[in-house]
Amino acid sequence: PIRKSTTKQRQQLSNHLAHQSKSTMNAPERSAAFLLDEDNGEVKITYAADTKVSNAGTFTFNKEDHTIANLLRMQLLRDPRVRFVGYMHPHPLIHRIDMRIQTSSSTVAPVEVLSAALEDLANETDHLTTQVSEAISNWKKDNEGGVMGM
Repeated sequence: PIRKSTTKQRQQLSNHLAHQSKSTMNAPERSAAFLLDEDNGEVKITYAADTKVSNAGTFTFNKEDHTIANLLRMQLLRDPRVRFVGYMHPHPLIHRIDMRIQTSSSTVAPVEVLSAALEDLANETDHLTTQVSEAISNWKKDNEGGVMGM
């Protein structure tokens, strides 16, 4: 016969699972998602030129996900020298992005357009940080008397 668990048994199981040691959980360390294992020679970015198309190649970004990949993809697509860019995130537990870039001319290397895109994004980020800092300073100056004017 099938026995139904009681509310007390379900609560005990829930408490047991909640207090279970993290070392016994079947999950990778959270830091494994973003810290490079430099002791084992892990590098952030690798590049492999395409053997069939001279103006294409694949970049592998270690410890990255859709956040940076989509940002880079969109920035690269703004560049008229880029013919194609796409990326693949193989699995949610694999912290790697494979990004393929093809330029519109064999005189422009994929490394050049990626470097330009990264520099453009860095400049946009700096500009955004400056604007936010100025807005916070202005808000603090305008609200010196307190939020409610007291």
